[in-house]
Amino acid sequence: MDKVNIFDAIEANKRNSIILILLMSGLLFLAVAATGYLFGFNEFGIIFALFITAIYVFFAYGAGAQTILSISGARQLADNEEPFLQNVVEGLAIAAGVPKPKIWVMEDPGMNAFATGMDPKNSHIVFTRGLLKNMGREELEGVAAHEMSHIGNYDIRFATLAVVMVGAIALIGEFGWRFAAFGGRRDERRGGNGVLLILALIFAILAPIFATLVKFALSRQREYLADANAAKLTRYPAGLASALEKISGHASVAGATSTTASLYIADPLKKSMLTGLFATHPPVEDRIKRLKAM
Repeated sequence: MDKVNIFDAIEANKRNSIILILLMSGLLFLAVAATGYLFGFNEFGIIFALFITAIYVFFAYGAGAQTILSISGARQLADNEEPFLQNVVEGLAIAAGVPKPKIWVMEDPGMNAFATGMDPKNSHIVFTRGLLKNMGREELEGVAAHEMSHIGNYDIRFATLAVVMVGAIALIGEFGWRFAAFGGRRDERRGGNGVLLILALIFAILAPIFATLVKFALSRQREYLADANAAKLTRYPAGLASALEKISGHASVAGATSTTASLYIADPLKKSMLTGLFATHPPVEDRIKRLKAM
């Protein structure tokens, strides 16, 4: 695998975060406008779409991480809880040169973890109880270092925004599709254009798919980079490789959804059939192979 300069990766992620906001905001705007047209708001649809998009982007940037944490059902640890875990995370934060993130635990037997937040000063790492029970120190350090790399690389901002924005686009698209499927508006009474109605419906269906493909493609590349940076941080790639071997086949998490799945260190959806373009993560076997070759 080609080596990636960590500072170049950080700048690329900051820049790509802006591009993502613009791209997803545009898709969100168009999805709202298309749905508004399906409802018959063609006179005020554009203004309505702009208003909703502006409010939602503001919300996503300010409260995206807390929304994700709430959806996961995780509980934040007090500073005196889980001292072993606190020690591992604090040591890695010092080594990575970032503030210690807030630590959360999901009371789930599956083995998984994820990071979220908008920047290293406002970051969170979530571990499942199953992962904490089944990992040795070097394996836990590997997993924590992987998530710490997401924080240091500003992957968390990118991923958090992607999850919230794609979730909104998917919800609006589903709403528009269901409305049209069950009768839609009385377009002829308003003198509407049937072609535009069909185009609006097509966009309402395709926008979430396109947005999801973009999110998944970016997520897969960031997992490889975080693995490499974690190995560099711990100086022991075998630790993360061993952790991934344990996680493989035991990563399903009850609190995970198709919207948040891309955040986790491994696909948390039970018996996920997503592959290729629709895969949330690169193959675990491939990641292990790369780590063992380092």
